[in-house]
Order: sequence, then structure tokens, then C-alpha cells
Amino acid sequence: MILELDCGNSFIKWRVIRQDLPVVLAGGVVDSDDGLVEAIASTSGLSLQHSRMVSVRSAEETQKLTLRIEESFGLQTQCASSAKVLAGVKNGYEAYERLGLDRWLALVGAYATVGTSCLVIDLGTAVTSDFVNAQGEHLGGFICPGMPLMRGQLRTHTRRIRYDDAAAEEAHSSFAPGRSTAEAVERGCALMLRGFAVSQLELAHQYWGDDFVVFVTGGDAGLVTGVTPGARLVPDLVFVGLALACPLL
Repeated sequence: MILELDCGNSFIKWRVIRQDLPVVLAGGVVDSDDGLVEAIASTSGLSLQHSRMVSVRSAEETQKLTLRIEESFGLQTQCASSAKVLAGVKNGYEAYERLGLDRWLALVGAYATVGTSCLVIDLGTAVTSDFVNAQGEHLGGFICPGMPLMRGQLRTHTRRIRYDDAAAEEAHSSFAPGRSTAEAVERGCALMLRGFAVSQLELAHQYWGDDFVVFVTGGDAGLVTGVTPGARLVPDLVFVGLALACPLL
């Protein structure tokens, strides 16, 4: 069994798959190293032989987690690193090492899946988009605040905006004009993200006509599915790229 980890700035997404077949046996999202170890240790029936990770944390934080995994489960963890070229995809950043590893692996995973022009939209804490042409050339992309950042900024800088998570979730039941602060904020931010997604589709059409595949991933992917017809919703897209970056030795 293989332990796979996607370590963001706020959360750690983890899953366990079989080595001979990419069937997800267990997984989840935690907000700390302690939470990760506890979640894995409390999952019965696991027999871990390998571990691999993509991390956007600092080198010190990443090393601390890999040591914790080794101490807790006896596993050496392979960590993905930046590359100019991977699996037929050429990194489009002028300084290739500056492209976020999670973005890089997601777009590599997308292109490896279809082998043609693709647009990857990832809706997490930040929202990103990336364009890869049919020859595997990464043309670049865009970054903007995601729902957590927009919501957090409004709560921080506007004193009268206060509501709980339950109200936020309920607000997404429609896109009618909000009749409460929660509805107004949540629906307004969601509409901004939908507008972003539409603009990315328009740009992709300018590049490639109709000859491209759209991938949507990330925790808030559901917010844009209504404006990305035909898109492939792939929650674990970064793990597709991780397998290519860290093949089992």
C-alpha cells in the first residue's frame, strides 16, 4: 500500500492506495501533523510499504513531517520537486522552481491523462488556472483568491460581517440576490469565481477553438461546475502527477 500526501499551507490531504491498482482504500483531510498521524494510525487494515508527498510548505516544515512519518510508520517518504520537464510537459515559468508544486503536478497529471491541450482550474484556498497545449508546453496561468481568502478578508476588514459555517453552507443553496449578510457574501464571492472560470474558458477557446479538455479540481470545484460544461471533475488530480514525479523505485 502507498501513502500519498498533498501538504498545503492550511491542510494535509492524504490517501492510501494499492500498489498494483490505484484503488483508494482510505483517506481524508486534516489540519495538522498530529491529526495526520492519528488519522492514519486509527485506520484499520492498512499495511503501508511506500510514502510519497507533494508539499508547498517550507523545507523545514516538510522535513519535520517526513521525519514524523518515519518515526510513526517506519516509512521513507519521497518528496516531489520542481522540474523543467516531467512526463512530456515543459514547465512554462521563467524560473521553473517558482511554480507551485501542487499546480505543477496537477497540470502534469491532466496532460498525462489526455495527451492534448488542456485547461486546469483548481479551486482551493487560492484559485489557479493553467494552460497546456497539445505539445505539452505549459503556457502559464493565473492565480486569484479562493473562497476562504475572500471570505476571510471580508470578515477581517468589515466589522459587521459575521456569520458561522452553517450559514455559509446554507447560502450556497442558490444564486439569488442575498437577503442576509451570509447570503450576500457567499453568493457574491462564488459568482466572482464563476466569472473567473468563464474567462478562462474564453481564453482557452481563443487558443485552441474547441479542441481542449477542461479539468476542475480542488475543494470548491462544485462552485463552477455549472459554468464549465463537459469539464472533468478530478478531486485527486495532484496525486496523478505525484505518481509521475515520484515513481516507486
